Amino acid sequence: MNKKIGIILALVLIALLAMGSASAGIFDFLGGSSDDKITIGYLPSDHDSALFVADQQGLFKEKNITVELVQFNNGGDLMTAMASGKVDVGYVGISPVLSSVEKGVPVKIISSAQTEGSGIIVSNNSNISAASDLSGKNVATPGEASIQYVLLNYYLTQNGLSMDKVNASAMKTPSINDAINTNTIDAGVTFQPFVSSSEANGNKVLVTSHDMLPNHPCCVVVASQDLIDKHPDTVKDIVAIHENATQFINDNVENNASAVVDLLPKDIVSNKTVEEQSLASFPFISGLNDTYKAEVDSFMKLEVDLGILNKTIPHEKLFWEGK
Repeated sequence: MNKKIGIILALVLIALLAMGSASAGIFDFLGGSSDDKITIGYLPSDHDSALFVADQQGLFKEKNITVELVQFNNGGDLMTAMASGKVDVGYVGISPVLSSVEKGVPVKIISSAQTEGSGIIVSNNSNISAASDLSGKNVATPGEASIQYVLLNYYLTQNGLSMDKVNASAMKTPSINDAINTNTIDAGVTFQPFVSSSEANGNKVLVTSHDMLPNHPCCVVVASQDLIDKHPDTVKDIVAIHENATQFINDNVENNASAVVDLLPKDIVSNKTVEEQSLASFPFISGLNDTYKAEVDSFMKLEVDLGILNKTIPHEKLFWEGK
């Protein structure tokens, strides 16, 4: 390289580094990443509606937070990405979070997101009408790390069966509906909006997670310990943004649901009317109050009883409230 050109490039690089917004661009160009960008992982589910609303309404930009949203097939994959430092914040089911924390992954729950919102779906022409009919059947879930797998395990146990009585497999959630429609599987445990969309396509909902386990925690918002330690004020802002977006959903979901649906990703909304029904079928929440923590404690005990967790996790290792 010509020596003069090299000096000029060096001076340009130094100038860019002195400019906060420009430095992110040059780092991206060189294949690196900026500390100012927050990577948020999510699943293809309307359980994460508060994230989509916040992003589309520009709530992160209002707080000068640059975010990159990255979709994952299931909670296990998302938590693996968090463990490797590739994701800073996650909207994810509580089951993979609990398993990850137990294994020492440095993350904390910073807010609740929603409760319930899952169900077991079966083909309308199947002979499955009760838990006992699942014995010997092919049943798909999003994966063993998912809350849907836990719910299936719990449902079978409550009805005198066990997981070894079904042929369980893991599938991408959108594929579960397709597999039921083509009779590739007999049943699937899935999350919204795929429960509602499957029912709209003529299949049956054998049981909802509300009927299985009322008020059970489902998705939460988690942050890496590294982000919490280095940028606690940013994490507080993210919690506040989540709370504001959740309030918007709850203010509109009953009488103006289309205002929420219009802010959701197209790959989630297959039918606006069905999506409106899905949004109204489970509660959206935020914060970490004592009632919610008690529900988490009960769910952890359930996972211990099922042999999924070795022991319950103390609150100081699980939650962060910005204190």
